Amino acid sequence: MSIEAVRSYLKKFGMDKQILEFEESSATVDMAAHALNCEQARIAKTLSFRLPDKVILIVCAGNMKIDNHKYKNYFNHKAKMLSPEEVEEFIGHKIGGVCPFALKSDDVEIFLDVSLKKYSTVFPACGSSNSAIELSPQQLFEISAAKEWIDICAER
Repeated sequence: MSIEAVRSYLKKFGMDKQILEFEESSATVDMAAHALNCEQARIAKTLSFRLPDKVILIVCAGNMKIDNHKYKNYFNHKAKMLSPEEVEEFIGHKIGGVCPFALKSDDVEIFLDVSLKKYSTVFPACGSSNSAIELSPQQLFEISAAKEWIDICAER
């Protein structure tokens, strides 16, 4: 998958022309915040996890991390992130461009952490290590077809 797959996916929502592409890398929260000239918290980072019967994505504010206790209480399993190879295999995007759009499988469930709701807009990646799109948290929820809002993160 790639930015072109995300562009095609976002076209269904009339959002394909809003993708931002940068000369510099936006592969990490720090790099994305620099490229966008915004605070790290407004970067909507997408994290990939394996549960016994499925793969999930959790999108949270860039200044947050998974709280292992909250994760285990919510999902009834210890947090186990996918390896970079597994991310590409199951999600369809490479590390640095992982986003909740144009996924390889419709079986991947997407959850948004409530940490995103603090901001009027956030910036998730768009399938490449030098792209993003500005969306309200509600737009992100709708466009990503997220399952639900959850509270499983803590500040880093």
